[in-house]
Amino acid sequence: MPGAAGRGAARARWLGTGLLGLFLLPVSLSLEVSVGKATTIYAVNGTEILLPCTFSSCFGFQDLHFWWSYNTSDTFRTLIDGTVKNEKSDPKVKFKNDDRITLEGSTKEKMNNISILLRNLEFSDTGKYTCHVQNPKENNFQHQATIFLQVVDKLEEVDNTVTLIILGVVGGVIGLLILILLVKKFIAFIIKKTQEKKKECLVSSSGNDNTENGLPGSKAEEKPPTKV
Repeated sequence: MPGAAGRGAARARWLGTGLLGLFLLPVSLSLEVSVGKATTIYAVNGTEILLPCTFSSCFGFQDLHFWWSYNTSDTFRTLIDGTVKNEKSDPKVKFKNDDRITLEGSTKEKMNNISILLRNLEFSDTGKYTCHVQNPKENNFQHQATIFLQVVDKLEEVDNTVTLIILGVVGGVIGLLILILLVKKFIAFIIKKTQEKKKECLVSSSGNDNTENGLPGSKAEEKPPTKV
């Protein structure tokens, strides 16, 4: 029947997609590339900046290929290209199109660092810098991470006045709450002591009244012993 055939084909497609996903999942989770937590970094014109990049692979690597690229709205070019033989080897640069760039990283001792240093910065260096890594040991799987560099005249000082005011207010409120709690405990302690003294006075006064009135259990009830 046409309906049954269609359902069978749909199940086959879903099954094929699921199997493909299970096959690709370990590969997609193995190779990772990172340029740090900051997505944008700032540097002053004429200075130098380190563009960080590290990678990790659960399966290790062999003849790993890496390169850095520069990208703006109207420009794209490869800055540096190199390989790493294995975990015990340092990266080797095969191509570099800018003498201001040097490879600063090392892949020995599991550092897996392929960061680059860019010297004598110019305003035209502003743009996106992407670190690419390709691992033949993982079926040439490729991963990359991008960081944006903004070259400026000078770094602006961050005005922390508002932050300090907020911290001061919060600290003052917390201090006031602590003081209120301490005063509350002190007052409760005084009240408790006062009530205890009142109870002692009442007990003492009651005993004196019993003695004076000759009530049972008082000293007035006592009689001298009878002489024989």
